[in-house]
Amino acid sequence: MDDANVKHALVTGCSSGIGETVCQTLLAQGWKVTGLARREVLDPSPHFTSLSLDITDTVKLASLLEELPPIDAVIHAAGMMKAARLGQLDFQASEMLWKLHIGVAEVLADRLVDKMPDGGRIVLLGSRTSSGVAGRSQYVATKSAMIGMARSWAAELAPRGITVNVVAPGATQTPMLSTPQRQSSPPKLPPIGRFIQPQEVASLVCYLLSPSAAAITGQQLVICGGASL
Repeated sequence: MDDANVKHALVTGCSSGIGETVCQTLLAQGWKVTGLARREVLDPSPHFTSLSLDITDTVKLASLLEELPPIDAVIHAAGMMKAARLGQLDFQASEMLWKLHIGVAEVLADRLVDKMPDGGRIVLLGSRTSSGVAGRSQYVATKSAMIGMARSWAAELAPRGITVNVVAPGATQTPMLSTPQRQSSPPKLPPIGRFIQPQEVASLVCYLLSPSAAAITGQQLVICGGASL
């Protein structure tokens, strides 16, 4: 395929977990991928570009985005977990969660939407816990806000055929599953008897980028192995 016809995706959190798997899946499907992460990611594909950046520095992020060529799809997969019960909340953690999950998403969409062709895609990685879980109120608050934000953008962008959706996994087998920051609220095994696999989430994300998903917008798609039942 001529490089001029190759679709271009921007993926945050590309160094591990779901973000890394999304990048690998898109590359295998013939996409050009620009990955954002704190550290450089080495990949032999000529269609992969790694950009090292602390994306929570939104001033630097906005400046970098101005230099990018048109983007067909934005996947905001970077995330962090912080679990704490009332009486033990870390308010600095709240600020960081909000900046990473919501503030960064705002900058990505705001700076790239005018570069995005009609029919483009925005996918935000949410959480099946967005409706509420004891001991995770700070994390949940950002993932809940993400839904309303995505639905608002979807309504704005529908006339251009640009879809905006939230993919909300349950406990997924990634490094974040065992982070010390969630010791007060450890993950629970879903009813299917195993944790969600990153490839399962990445496959759903990539489906939302496909022509077949052009009529799906403003939705939260939960993939949780029955944990929401």
